[in-house]
Amino acid sequence: QIQLVESGGGLVQPGGSLRLSCAASGLIFDSYGMGWFRQAPGKEREFVGGINYDGRVTYYADSLEGRITVSRDNDKSTVTLQMNSLEPEDTAVYYCAATDVAHYSGSRSPDDYAYWGQGTRVTVSS
Repeated sequence: QIQLVESGGGLVQPGGSLRLSCAASGLIFDSYGMGWFRQAPGKEREFVGGINYDGRVTYYADSLEGRITVSRDNDKSTVTLQMNSLEPEDTAVYYCAATDVAHYSGSRSPDDYAYWGQGTRVTVSS
């Protein structure tokens, strides 16, 4: 059974940083491209960033590039999302997702990801 479990969410003040983690199990982790998405109340799920199977190529939403870093540790089957300079607009539930599509290229469509975690809530507020 494939499982993705996010952690690291919480309340942070504007300008602060958070590091989200996603632990994967039940899959050959280094065969999967990994993505991070977020969904704010009343909004559609949107792509945040992604990373290819070996961690050498990363993809970022244009609006977030420069403030976020996605990395992975294939030995530990984990993927992380480092977020800096957080803004209230970053408040959302953050999800990690996995895809075994060939030649992963940072798809921004949730439909391209077969497996999802339950999400971790991030609230940016003073």
